[in-house]
Amino acid sequence: MSGKLILADWLITTPREAPKRNWGVRVVGDRIDAIGSNASLRLNYPDDVTMDASGHVVAPGFVNAHTHLYGTLAHGIPLEKAPSDFWAFLAEFWWPLVEDALDHEMICAATDWVCAEMLASGVTSFYDCLEAPFAIPDALLAQKEVVDRRGLRGILSFEATQRVSAANGQLGLQENASFIDHCRRQGGLVQGLMCFHTTFTCSADFITQAFALGDERGVLTHMHCNEGVHEPNYALAHFGARTLEYYDRLGVTGPHMLASQCVQLSERERAIIAERGVKVTHMPLSNCEVGGGIAPIPQQLEAGVTVGLGSDGYINDFYEVMRGAFLIHKANQLNPQVMPAHEVWRLATEDGARSIGLDKVGRLEPSWAADLQVIDAVFPTPAAEHNLYDQLVLWRNHTHVRDVMVAGQWRVRDGVVLGADLEAMRDRVQQSAERMWAKAR
Repeated sequence: MSGKLILADWLITTPREAPKRNWGVRVVGDRIDAIGSNASLRLNYPDDVTMDASGHVVAPGFVNAHTHLYGTLAHGIPLEKAPSDFWAFLAEFWWPLVEDALDHEMICAATDWVCAEMLASGVTSFYDCLEAPFAIPDALLAQKEVVDRRGLRGILSFEATQRVSAANGQLGLQENASFIDHCRRQGGLVQGLMCFHTTFTCSADFITQAFALGDERGVLTHMHCNEGVHEPNYALAHFGARTLEYYDRLGVTGPHMLASQCVQLSERERAIIAERGVKVTHMPLSNCEVGGGIAPIPQQLEAGVTVGLGSDGYINDFYEVMRGAFLIHKANQLNPQVMPAHEVWRLATEDGARSIGLDKVGRLEPSWAADLQVIDAVFPTPAAEHNLYDQLVLWRNHTHVRDVMVAGQWRVRDGVVLGADLEAMRDRVQQSAERMWAKAR
């Protein structure tokens, strides 16, 4: 079978290994078929279509392990009515004026725009949490149509919550269960996942029900966890235990749990995560923006926890997200050696994929998914094996991504997102934002 050869100055197969100079990949169908030196690939596959990526790095596509696609609609929203207190901000501003206002048109407009943004910055896979209690049922099906059209590998979920009503909470759980089942039947690049909000919007019975539904379907169950000090304080006051201690008491902690944020953790909570195999996703930039704090990620990694990296629907250029993870923890730990560039790259690729349950995604090795990006590697100073990860993390951004492939199909060529009318898409997002912002003014 004929394939495609992509021959570059550098190949990153996995951040667990040094970059390979003058290496490339062979793609057949939706998989990596072979890797090797450019010379050997040319020799072994003389009839393949060859793409010259000289002056570039070929690297795995990024995995945005936690985002809220609808969040782009709130970028720049008027904040005159927004209280500074965390609970009041949620109850009086974010919930009624943002999430409760969402309809299918808003959700689809935001999804389309952010999918294009993510592709442009090298993201090939993502996990999204949608909370829009008055947009269900079938909000996830509407999103899926958009993601399918853009060609990303996506995991979609609805953040079920009882904050509106018990009936609405059940509708949210059913939204996830039905969507997971639908995607299983249909196949393709989009999957579902079970999801609920937090301990302060969901009862114990509701939480255990969510995990049972996820376990029945063999998928992860996700929740936001200790994004700031509010939730652990709430759990102590209402349950006599901090959040993860409470989950552990309910018997739901384990490898099937995906906990995002995990910023304000006690020593015991960190131990529970490590001992039970809980998966964690880290959002360094949004944690700073909301004043939640700085998550103990270096400690979690040292304990062997699987950690993915996410944008949280805030800044969608994934190079900026990586740069945040690279810099913030050095300052917080007063140690320039923590979170080295190759480790950050690992969180952004294969560990991100592992954290959200994607198999054989995040490396460029035979039989793995042909999800990759081609990045400009002409730096002011020489690129070398010892510095390439630092050069990329510190001095690249979305403008340096030339091409992006997902499942063997080109989705970005020469910096252009294929099939995307960005002007029309921007107009659609702005119209949706204006409708949302009307209530905030």
